[in-house]
Amino acid sequence: MKSDIEIAQSVTLKPITEVVEQVGIGFDDLELYGKYKAKLSFDKIEEVKNNKPGKLILVTAINPTPAGEGKSTMSIGLADALNKIGKKTMIALREPSLGPVMGIKGGAAGGGYAQVLPMEDINLHFTGDMHAITTANNALSALIDNHLHQGNELGIDQRRIIWKRVVDLNDRALRHVTVGLGSPVNGIPREDGFDITVASEIMAILCLATDLEDLKERLANIVIGYRYDRTPVYVKDLQVEGALTLILKDAIKPNLVQTIYGTPALVHGGPFANIAHGCNSVLATTTALRLADYTVTEAGFGADLGAEKFLDIKTPNLPTTPDAIVVVATLRALKMHGGVAKADLTQENVQAVKDGFANLERHVQNMRKYGIPVVVAINEFVTDTADEINALKELCRSIDVPVELASVWADGADGGVDLAKTLIKTIEENPANYTRLYDDSDDLETKITKIVTEIYGGKAVTFGPKAKTQLKQFAQFGWDKLPVCMAKTQYSFSDNPSQLGAPTDFDITIREFVPKTGAGFIVALTGDVMTMPGLPKKPAALNMDVAPDGTAIGLF
Repeated sequence: MKSDIEIAQSVTLKPITEVVEQVGIGFDDLELYGKYKAKLSFDKIEEVKNNKPGKLILVTAINPTPAGEGKSTMSIGLADALNKIGKKTMIALREPSLGPVMGIKGGAAGGGYAQVLPMEDINLHFTGDMHAITTANNALSALIDNHLHQGNELGIDQRRIIWKRVVDLNDRALRHVTVGLGSPVNGIPREDGFDITVASEIMAILCLATDLEDLKERLANIVIGYRYDRTPVYVKDLQVEGALTLILKDAIKPNLVQTIYGTPALVHGGPFANIAHGCNSVLATTTALRLADYTVTEAGFGADLGAEKFLDIKTPNLPTTPDAIVVVATLRALKMHGGVAKADLTQENVQAVKDGFANLERHVQNMRKYGIPVVVAINEFVTDTADEINALKELCRSIDVPVELASVWADGADGGVDLAKTLIKTIEENPANYTRLYDDSDDLETKITKIVTEIYGGKAVTFGPKAKTQLKQFAQFGWDKLPVCMAKTQYSFSDNPSQLGAPTDFDITIREFVPKTGAGFIVALTGDVMTMPGLPKKPAALNMDVAPDGTAIGLF
């Protein structure tokens, strides 16, 4: 079997101008970045804003394991299969970050014969959105430090600045740094740090903004730190929201590319799901809904993180709610949740499938709490055995959830036809009745408790000393009614990454809150989730190279 990049490079791409004609986008609606990439103009977005939205399909997954689940691959293959059976379909996906691309997780362009193309461009610099977000973030940092240097008119306490610099790489050496050293001409010395770009609040804002004015307002509402009297300082106090918006005026426009099968795909924005809300942009999803009859989108990591945030944070900003949720799993990953070591996953183990099913079952039941029908998609591997498959199908029947095997990685659109047909049947026979997990009027403590007990399966929530103090402060500042964005390990329902399966009777400890008032949510930090990842011992970058003609080598 060819590698992902070999498959991608073997495909003859159509000009993007031809690909998008099927959804009513013309040449004048595009801002071209070469022949195969484009941004959609504001004029076109405005033109279709009153169109009735089509059906929305949310793809999520079980808790991820080193065995892999293939959520992006399934999203792309499902959209191709829907088009194959005659349903006008678009995809709305996140952009990859160079940190995971150069590290260990890999890119976000799918795999096998279910990819968005040109995958090399998408996984590298694409249309420059990541660089624009990085620049806007670091411009704000520079403006903050300049304000301190020029007399600190706002009375900012340099010990309580919470805004960090960013870079779109995994670089653990930058987690904690000191700036302003050397002499008085170099500014005011203070402690600082770097996050990865996809953890920046500006990334989250870009993905939730509905237009340029909304973007500017959200940027203005970013809290950058606190004064000596402990009152918050906002970007609007520095009066630089206009400059930041100017840097982002092109990055906010959704990017158009294509799949191997010519399905139009909007790939735009990419906040981390274990830190931020983990969804592609509202603009991209909304525009796809108004151009196509079906839109396939995905949420980050497992359904306990990504789908919960999609449904509780992003969905209220969309013109419609999901009509169905697809939960992706592999038999290999289920066996791992059932206690099998990675080295033994190719061996048949029906009992481990049954044991690991508890993880899948909880995700299915959780998604049903939102009033949305669920379909299980099993990403097929050649090592799956008939007995294992039959056992899983029987388990799915026992909880009355439709299940289909899909071989989109190996067979492309053909491998997803059964899944597509089952999904359409489910949507037609089971109308969704979306119900949010919590109300806006709930306070932060109530919202967090609902997430922990109803989604994670935990027993209770413990708030550390700093978190308790912040709860009181945030109520005084009027932030206590904002949605909650949980920062938690993606590997477990609990805050302990080694607790696989479906653990119960555990507590979740909230050690600290981070206000993201521009994005419009409060991040609750659990465990030791990092906002700046590090590289593994043998990063993926070791396998990468470029041929003399510029062809990428070793990019998955």
